[in-house]
Amino acid sequence: MYKATILSGLCALFSLQALAFPLEGPSASTKRQGCEFDSANSPECWGDFSLSTNWYEEAPDTGVVREYWFNVHDTTMALDGVSRPVVAINGSIPGPTITADWGDTVVVHVSNSATNGTSIHWHGLRQNHTSEDDGVASITQCPIAPGDSLTYTWKATQYGTTWYHSHYSLQAWNGVFGGIIINGPASSAYDEDKGIMMLSDWFHVPVEELYVQASTGGPPQANNGLINGVNVYSDGGGSRYGTTFEAGKSYRFRLVNSAIDTMFRFMIDNHTLTVISSDLVPITPYETTTINVGIGQRYDVVVTANQDAKNYWMRSIPQTSCSSNEMTLDIKGIITYDGVDVADPDTSMWDYVDSCDDETLNLAPFLSLDAGNSDTENIFDIGLSAPNGLFVWTINDNAFLSDWGSPTLKQVLDGSSDFETEQQVVQLNEQNDWVYFIIESQIGLAHPVHLHGHDFFVLAQEAASTYSDSTPLNLVNPPRRDVAMLPAAGFLVIAFQSDNPGVWLMHCHIGWHTAQGFALQLVERLSEISATANTDVVDQTCSNWSDYAVTSGLVQEDSGV
Repeated sequence: MYKATILSGLCALFSLQALAFPLEGPSASTKRQGCEFDSANSPECWGDFSLSTNWYEEAPDTGVVREYWFNVHDTTMALDGVSRPVVAINGSIPGPTITADWGDTVVVHVSNSATNGTSIHWHGLRQNHTSEDDGVASITQCPIAPGDSLTYTWKATQYGTTWYHSHYSLQAWNGVFGGIIINGPASSAYDEDKGIMMLSDWFHVPVEELYVQASTGGPPQANNGLINGVNVYSDGGGSRYGTTFEAGKSYRFRLVNSAIDTMFRFMIDNHTLTVISSDLVPITPYETTTINVGIGQRYDVVVTANQDAKNYWMRSIPQTSCSSNEMTLDIKGIITYDGVDVADPDTSMWDYVDSCDDETLNLAPFLSLDAGNSDTENIFDIGLSAPNGLFVWTINDNAFLSDWGSPTLKQVLDGSSDFETEQQVVQLNEQNDWVYFIIESQIGLAHPVHLHGHDFFVLAQEAASTYSDSTPLNLVNPPRRDVAMLPAAGFLVIAFQSDNPGVWLMHCHIGWHTAQGFALQLVERLSEISATANTDVVDQTCSNWSDYAVTSGLVQEDSGV
């Protein structure tokens, strides 16, 4: 919840929540002299801008500030009926949904009342020239120490659906995550926005207690999965997520995979999904009955209530090709048509093939942009080893390792241009070069690869195959997104331009793998970075963290991200 505000003096009165009013559509600030947005009749419109606007080059500047207050704290919750320690934001899991309009500025004040560090990353938001606010411990900041606070500020130059999460160790999957809705035009009409649909896997113990198991015997089986923070578990209680349909209306669902280790296949029995967006990129709509959502990925879908008035299952099904869950076929919500008594549905699921493949064939961006020829090409070979009996993931034979107390951005601000091998730094010093990353693996596991600071163009993606100079690349309006699957024993080729000075992380979004070293970072246009950051804020956060780390005797046991 939020309110556009310049009354910063009210901050102390609302330390645990945002000043807030519900938002049903774009604010008056977006309704200028152009075509007015109407989700049912003119979804492509947005004042003087539209669905055809190239937001890499221009975007609204509303002058509106959306201000939030987050308190990260330890507590105990029973999201599926089984009580366990969690880390929550403002007492809830998922945390509060951030809602803004395209062109707004978002300010989030984060206070850490937990017993360990934290940071908040705004997943998929380019942070154009604001690397300092990307929220990645050991990369763009030191962790926020217990008792400390930090304010993040970013501009909503993109629109659509995304999420935020802790980027401190495995903390995100203890509950520190939530949704982000940036209102803007859409590539298909709809009557009502149902908002964020968080798809999560869930364990009945804190995930850090499972890290040794994940590093010696492979990823542990998840106990359950959640839809917007709830589900039932065996005979232990809990509740189903539910929502209502009115016959004849169409509804927008914003799917987010916030899992640590699970690709979900989403469906609603008997209903067709019209897919209108992947990550933060509107696409030419297409229809399907089910959709695979990789970890960190988002899809916006429109569903029309055109079936008999009864109850229907909504399903979030873990794909067993790349994960394991006790409740594989029982992670469900209920769609209830108006006037129908609530009861468990008797509907059947759509047929599907269990796989960990991306939705690649139909993801044509609505705004057609072509990729350029490569100026810079990097090849990254993914490996797995077990020194000292613990699994580590490697890129070109190096496992990523950073230092919470010495983030790369601080090193840059302090004048460094030399980095340790373990920090896996790729330096990009030319302006607006086309950069190709060829990511290969001979290991039979799929990986969701996420790049910070950029969208990327997916030029090629193939399982059980090896990249070569003769591999065809799609440069004509290829899919653009910020998470794409590296197929099992295959390759992924992505392209982006060096148009955003800063320090940016690229990593596998399987939480275990990130912690085990599957990451690298970009130092992009080094000479321009210092002008984008507030050195005093970076230094103060690190000073506070250093005091805490020394006093507590804290030992870093994972990759640092």
